Amino acid sequence: MTGRALRGRLLYFADDPAVAGRAAVRYHEDGLLVLGDGRIVAAGDYADLAESVKGLQIDDHRPRLLMPGFIDTHVHYPQTQVIASYGAQLLDWLNTYTFPEEAKFADPDHAAWIADFFLTELLRNGTTTAAVYCTVHPQSADAFFAESARRNTRMIAGKVLMDRAEATPDSLRDTPETAYDDSKDLIGRWHGTGRQLYGVTPRFAVTSTAAQLDAAGTLLKEYPDCYLQTHLSENEAEIAAVASLFPEAVSYTDVYDRHGLLGRRSLFGHCIHLGDDELRRLHESESVAVFCPTSNLFIGSGLFDLARVANGAHPVRVGVATDVGGGTSYSMLRTLAEGYKVLQLRGQNLPALDAFYRVTLGNARALDLEGVVGGFSVGTEADIVVLDSRATPAMAHRMKTVERLEDELFVLMTLGDERAVRETYVMGVPVTETEKDDGRA
Repeated sequence: MTGRALRGRLLYFADDPAVAGRAAVRYHEDGLLVLGDGRIVAAGDYADLAESVKGLQIDDHRPRLLMPGFIDTHVHYPQTQVIASYGAQLLDWLNTYTFPEEAKFADPDHAAWIADFFLTELLRNGTTTAAVYCTVHPQSADAFFAESARRNTRMIAGKVLMDRAEATPDSLRDTPETAYDDSKDLIGRWHGTGRQLYGVTPRFAVTSTAAQLDAAGTLLKEYPDCYLQTHLSENEAEIAAVASLFPEAVSYTDVYDRHGLLGRRSLFGHCIHLGDDELRRLHESESVAVFCPTSNLFIGSGLFDLARVANGAHPVRVGVATDVGGGTSYSMLRTLAEGYKVLQLRGQNLPALDAFYRVTLGNARALDLEGVVGGFSVGTEADIVVLDSRATPAMAHRMKTVERLEDELFVLMTLGDERAVRETYVMGVPVTETEKDDGRA
């Protein structure tokens, strides 16, 4: 066994603190993570484990926090140069900014360059796993998976499906047949190769015909361990468009349901304006609603109702995500800060322990990857983020009055960003890189 050990303050979760309370939290003030062959061998108090690591390299991160690497359940890698585009709501934003940018990904060199930048940026922010949208071009998915494989990151990704002529520019349109064939080819080459996983990815019902959604459903039947990722109920104008395009469906969710797209590995971005029957079907199918707070605020889509979605009459599994480039930050810390504000406006709250659970074990559960990523249980892949709650003068100043772990975490999620990430480990190897710039405009 090859290995190393990391010393610091360990924080991870055995369960959801909103359900199990403080018993869900695992915290070691002077802790040790023992790693071997890229996985967790042991996690606990340094005093109990010190003898077992004699001869191993020990990375001493005291007094910083060691947590499982963050997980992002909805993000668009082609939109790194769309982020911070001014003044549009969803449908105009797509046509004005997103579609012209995504057309560039017909060029494999451009796709490779952006994939490299995107993954560097995720790791700088402590994010080690993500569910990622590519573009309609299969080469965009190849470029992403190749770069992820080079870095040994665990990623879910897929080529976007878009075939509806009236909603999709010529440069970004496929067909039901090419969508199926290209996706099947990509699944065969990438799904389960190393740490790569595939997500069947119709952009949303506005840009796919019924025939293409049927093709997506067929792929899921043929490859039930793949994921489905798409958008649902983000914007009022989008919902009206779906109703006009699919008059036979009783709701937006029903469109996807009729084509076999709901299920335990189905990730639906946004889910802001859902009816009770839609929540019931998402609950029955064990589908996932993905909360994208910075995007929902920036594009003006609405305020996610966590209490109703996650704890209502038909509780739905929930993930949290940046949704870059509609989202305004790659940082899960910044995402949690905006999520807290969204819920405040809803008359709800987001305690710090709940928040950090959601972007680690909670998102791993949303991706059906508990025991693979998101925790420090024995055998889990050793993706780790090292956090410094005194990373900036303002944070250090505020921390002088902090005595409880919960308050420190709230400082991190309110004032923190990539500067609070001191190191990121992927499969036990430190990988944080300085941002690259090859001079391209």
